[in-house]
This record gives sequence, C-alpha cells and structure tokens, in this order.
Amino acid sequence: MPKQLAELDSVFHALGDHTRRTVIERLVAGPASTSELAVPFSMALPSFTQHLGVLEKAALVISTKQGRVRTYELSPRALQLADGWLADQRRSWEQRLDQFDTFVTALHHTEQRHRNLR
Repeated sequence: MPKQLAELDSVFHALGDHTRRTVIERLVAGPASTSELAVPFSMALPSFTQHLGVLEKAALVISTKQGRVRTYELSPRALQLADGWLADQRRSWEQRLDQFDTFVTALHHTEQRHRNLR
C-alpha cells in the first residue's frame, strides 16, 4: 500500500500544474511529439521538457523515441489510480451526508412531535 500511496502523491503532484494538465488534455486526442505539445506554451523547450518528465515519472504518460523525435501518449493506469481514490472519497462524503440528512430529518420529526404535545 505505501507504494500505491507514493504513486498517488506523484500523480496529484503532476496534475497540480496547469501546464501539465493542459498536456494531459491534449494527449486525450492522441499521441504527440514534444514539439507539438510545446506549441501552445511560451516557455523554453528545456523548461517544457521538465514538465513532460514530471508527467512521465508519475506514469501519466509514456514516451517513445524514433530517431530524433520523442512522442508522448497517455498511460491510463495512473489516471485510473487517481480516479479510484477520488471515487472512494466521493463515496465516503456521500455516506456522511446521507447520515447527516437522516440525523436532521429525525431531529426535525422529534421537534414536530414536541410541538404537537404542547
């Protein structure tokens, strides 16, 4: 489990940056080269490739190199890990809210019964 938690931390760290999220959004359309991915950003290529390195380290993307061209594509496993964690959190909060709703409803009915007894 600690390895999975470290992977999850790495995924959320990688997704915590607008540039990297934009790269992920672009890769949904399909694989792209480093230069294609860098086009919308006004930063030096070495700075941009650092972002790609963070995404690759987090296993959000994989890259292949053919000649001088490095191509990136999404790796869904890391996104599935994040999605699973978020789903667990959602279920937990929904359960808590359901319990709170039950409590408030019971409290309201009890208050109404006390008013009717007066």
